[in-house]
Amino acid sequence: MRAVVMYGPGDVRVEEVEEPTLTRPTDAVIRVTATCVCGSDLWPYRGFNEIGKPARMGHEYLGVVEQIGDDVHDLAVGDHVVGSFVASDNTCEICLDGYQSRCIHQVMMGGIGTQADYALIPWADGTLVKIPAERTPEQTASLLAASDVLGTGWFAAVAAGAGPGKTVAVVGDGAVGLLGVLAAEQLGAERIIAMSRHADRQELARRFGATDIVTERGAAGIAEIKELTGGYGAHSTIEAVGTQESMQQAIGATRPGGHVGFVGVAHDVELDGSDLFVSTVHLHGGPAPVRRFLPDLVEAIMTGQIAPGVVFDLTLPIEEAAEGYRAMDERTATKVMLTL
Repeated sequence: MRAVVMYGPGDVRVEEVEEPTLTRPTDAVIRVTATCVCGSDLWPYRGFNEIGKPARMGHEYLGVVEQIGDDVHDLAVGDHVVGSFVASDNTCEICLDGYQSRCIHQVMMGGIGTQADYALIPWADGTLVKIPAERTPEQTASLLAASDVLGTGWFAAVAAGAGPGKTVAVVGDGAVGLLGVLAAEQLGAERIIAMSRHADRQELARRFGATDIVTERGAAGIAEIKELTGGYGAHSTIEAVGTQESMQQAIGATRPGGHVGFVGVAHDVELDGSDLFVSTVHLHGGPAPVRRFLPDLVEAIMTGQIAPGVVFDLTLPIEEAAEGYRAMDERTATKVMLTL
C-alpha cells in the first residue's frame, strides 16, 4: 500500500509499504478514505523535532472498516468511521472522566501513520465512531476536521471556559485556532478576538464568529486586547501555537481569574513561576480528548449546525503529499486534505 514517510526536514516521500494486519483482538483495520496534514506535522518537517529514522506520518482519518478482531463488538466490516488521533479503550477511569487522550492504554496514532491506504486502529471499539456512508463532500471534509483540529479547538474553548457573557481571545490562526473561534461561538461567547496577521485567515475567523481581529503580537498584542476589554483582558484565552511567545501572549491577554486553554504542542515553553503566580489565571490543556466530543461533533456536522471543513483550502491526492506539506509550511494553505 501507499504511505507517506518523512525522512528528515523537508523530505517527505510516498512509498510502498506492507499493509497492516490485526495484532490484538481489540484491533481493527480500516481502509482510509481521507486524511490530512496537521500543523503538528510541520515540527519535524521544519527540523524542530528529530525523527531519527524514516517515520510514517499522519494521525487524522476517515475510513471504512475492513477487518475486526474477535473482541471488537460495536463495529462491523463495512462501517464508515472517524477516530481520534489517540487510540483509547474509552472504559478506564481516565477515559470515563473525559480524558481519553491520556487513557492508561493510549496509543498515539501518529506512531502508526494514517496518511496511507490502510491503517491499524488499536482499541477499535473505544476509538472509532460510526459516521453515515451517505454524505456530501463538505460533510466529509468537516468529519475529517473532527478527527483532530475541530476536537482540539473545541477542547481548547472548553478548557478556557468559553461561554455566554465571556470575551474569548484566540492566539494562533492555524486550523486549530480558527476552529477554536468556531467552538467559542457555538458555546455562546459574547465576544471573540482572533489574533491573526493573514487576511484570508482573518476572513475565515470572522466567518466562524470572530467579532474583533488583532494583528499585533507579543506585548503590543496584549496591550490591544487589554484596550479592547476596558483594561481587564479576556475572560478566556485559547493558546493554539505552542511557543514561548504564544504562551506568554495568552497568559498576558487573560484577566486575573480568567482561564487559558492551551492546546498548541509545546516546544521550548518555560513559564516563570513568579509571573505565573502574579497572573492568577487558570491553566488547563494538553492533548485534546477528541473522543469525548466526537459523537456530538458528528451530529452537529451532519445536521448542518457547524461546517468546520472549510478550513481545508487545498485538496491533493496522496501521491502529492510532499506538495501539501510544502504548502502548509509556506502558509499558502491553512489545512491540506489528502485523498486516496
